Amino acid sequence: MSEECRYFRTVSFRPSSLIGVVSTVRQSQRLLTLLLKGSPMQESVLTTILLPAALGLIMLGLGLSLAVADFSNVLTRPKAVAIALFAQVILLPAICFGLVSVLGLDPLLAVGMMLLAASPGGTTANLYSHLFGGDVALNISLTAVNSVLAAFTLPVVVNLSLDHFVGGTQDIGLQAGKVLQVFAIVLIPVAVGMLIRRWRREFADRMEKPVRILSAVVLAAVIVGAIIQERDRILDYLASVGLVALLFSAISLTIGYWLPRLFQVERRQAIASGMEIGIHNSTLAITIALSPTLLNNSTIAIPAAVYGVLMFLTTLGFGYLVRRGSEVVVS
Repeated sequence: MSEECRYFRTVSFRPSSLIGVVSTVRQSQRLLTLLLKGSPMQESVLTTILLPAALGLIMLGLGLSLAVADFSNVLTRPKAVAIALFAQVILLPAICFGLVSVLGLDPLLAVGMMLLAASPGGTTANLYSHLFGGDVALNISLTAVNSVLAAFTLPVVVNLSLDHFVGGTQDIGLQAGKVLQVFAIVLIPVAVGMLIRRWRREFADRMEKPVRILSAVVLAAVIVGAIIQERDRILDYLASVGLVALLFSAISLTIGYWLPRLFQVERRQAIASGMEIGIHNSTLAITIALSPTLLNNSTIAIPAAVYGVLMFLTTLGFGYLVRRGSEVVVS
């Protein structure tokens, strides 16, 4: 069974399923609203239990779709992988830094954008790649490698950003102990999911679809929760962050596709790279920003929440354009 078949064998897209997901998202939004309008203890429950659990579920679902072979498969596409990783680890953080500096973003919001830029892709990128004709096997391999790299690169980007934009305050940051926590929340659920797949493959195959749907619901709920927590200032934030988040999303997708094409990477692999590099894990960024044991700052979470909404629009537009371009080439 091919990598692509393995990943999407349990996936189906039905209008009734979409209606069910939307209904569950709305129920989750109401629950989050009630939680966030309550006492500080309720907010603590959200940030210390519900949010980490949500991220754990999403990363577990990622692990259920991965096998050890996915890491070694990067050797079969060395050029495409090297270009994508260069864009993810070095180029996009540099571009994001330029955007927030030129547009004069508030320091904590600028840190939030840098946190988002350092966050890897995930299963959402794999799904969009499948829908628009990308090389899903490459997506799976990139997701595997990116998830490991992010555990090391994300704390570096965040700490450098805090030092530059906020002034190296000791009240906010990812010190050595917190770096280990980032490592744990990124990699441990993925490793558990991979072990489940290795030992109980049929169970992992059965669970992939419900976990993926639940992960989409959780992502929507997390974004709503982050926005509600800053509801008094959200309009001001949207005015300042919206443009930056929109530009960053569009630039990420564009670079993810055209940089590989510039180096003669074939179209399907370039589409996969565009989705992997262009879609960032906003749930991971929000969790790190809100967690009381990590950054513990709701303002830093706002860019990821705004991006999480806008990203769907830019990604659909990007997917339509590359699919249309592909059809023109074929005809």
